[in-house]
Amino acid sequence: MTEQKRLSPGDKAPDFTLTDSTGATVSLSDYRGKSVVVYFYPAAGTPGCTKQACDFRDNLGELDGAGYQVLGISPDKPEKLAKFVEAEQLTFPLLADPDKTVLTEWGAFGEKKNYGRVVQGVIRSTFVVDPEGKITEARYNVKATGHVAKLLRELDIAA
Repeated sequence: MTEQKRLSPGDKAPDFTLTDSTGATVSLSDYRGKSVVVYFYPAAGTPGCTKQACDFRDNLGELDGAGYQVLGISPDKPEKLAKFVEAEQLTFPLLADPDKTVLTEWGAFGEKKNYGRVVQGVIRSTFVVDPEGKITEARYNVKATGHVAKLLRELDIAA
């Protein structure tokens, strides 16, 4: 496997401007002054991605209460994201990155192992960005199930 860019705590979070599920434009810089959880997932509506999105939805109160906003990013088009948001009653922004520019910049797209084979794809990843735009947590290859609970414990906001 070839070496690919990875972000680490202390790095400046690469800014982005993407379209959300409603067609609105959202930039990371819109959240300056707030803590943000940015997570990357492979595809809206798939079992693992649905579980992960619903876990974020179900824990949004705790995250919000601790001052964290949540943004989900996938290579899906806004129309697919809109159906996903509606079907799962998601209450945080999902952003479309169909050309995978932001995914690549954040190290969340590239070579990964899938059932023992090396393939190109989305690397399920989660980052915490502080109010100044610096990364405080960078997690690659996270599991869809149980990840949000683990993140809450790591951020010391476990219910």
